[in-house]
Amino acid sequence: MAAPSKRASPAPVLVPRGAKVLEGKYIVKMKTEAQLSAVESALSGVSAGADHRYSHSFTGFAASLTPGELEALQNDPNVEFIEQDATVSTKGIITENSADWGLSRISNKEPDTTKYSYDSSAGDGTCAFVIDTGIDIHHPEFEGRAKWLENFVGDGQDADLFGHGTHVSGIIAGKTFGVAKKANLFAVKVLDATGQGNNSVIIAGMDYVAKNASSQHCPKGIVVNMSLGGIKTDAVNSAALSITNAGLFLAAAAGNDALDAADFSPACVPSVCTVGATDRNDSFALYSNRGSAVDVLAPGTNITSAWPGNLTKIMSGTSMAAPHVAGLGAYLLGLGQKIGGLCGTISSSALKGAIKDVPQSTVNLLVQNGV
Repeated sequence: MAAPSKRASPAPVLVPRGAKVLEGKYIVKMKTEAQLSAVESALSGVSAGADHRYSHSFTGFAASLTPGELEALQNDPNVEFIEQDATVSTKGIITENSADWGLSRISNKEPDTTKYSYDSSAGDGTCAFVIDTGIDIHHPEFEGRAKWLENFVGDGQDADLFGHGTHVSGIIAGKTFGVAKKANLFAVKVLDATGQGNNSVIIAGMDYVAKNASSQHCPKGIVVNMSLGGIKTDAVNSAALSITNAGLFLAAAAGNDALDAADFSPACVPSVCTVGATDRNDSFALYSNRGSAVDVLAPGTNITSAWPGNLTKIMSGTSMAAPHVAGLGAYLLGLGQKIGGLCGTISSSALKGAIKDVPQSTVNLLVQNGV
């Protein structure tokens, strides 16, 4: 490999604990001071070439490596760490058969209401980037406000073949089911027709958003939703940090494992607004991840929203809770709220102590839109 002289000790190879790793596939993060030429030098010895290149979240690439190529990269002084690629998914989404209630709950201090009250600005002038399975941009819920941006899955189909991203987008900005009913939506596809994806692909989508979101016309501000996650990984965390450092609000699902959200990415990143789930009875959802990494709670069980093919569907999970907060972020930005400290604003205006059976060390803060 055409690499610089060897380092004193090899770069670490990180393996996400408990994740389904992909043999022979790796994410290589270069040191902060490394130039792009260092990436080209490193790749010159990789026979398969790069699957993805990263230039904004961090400088680096993803590739299939032979054992010899892996060892050579470990000895490259420009490499900070190498992380084994792993599978990520929408995390055990549950489909149920009951009525919608989440929207009304975030605009009322009492449960079991049927009205959703909101300011008529409704997120006008804001944009929501949905890193997911794609969006059915022609669904009538979106009124022409949804646009396809990039597909990193490699399936050649700019369509939501799983439905999850469309459902999430409906909660953010659908005309019927959405929190911010006038926000614009942008699809960044990183998960396939089964709701699965690899960290390397997800980072490519995150890198794209961090780099390109500001090129869209979003005068009031930008929110990003990630209703996905996996075992804690330094590479995904670095990409999440780049999104928030770019001045974007990132809402992420806490996860559906009933475990500590601090062990999952991107939920564990402090600058991410991490969302746990509640049910219609104002109880903490049994499936929801919990712990100090959770910033706020939002409706997540039995949520009705858009589904590909002009349909609707009822789904449950922290995947449904997070877009309530992404939508609320867009709604507040539309009202003139600044993006700095937006998660803190959402948590400080939340309904305190309303949720039953909240686990220890988890906030009891149910989001509200302030109307």
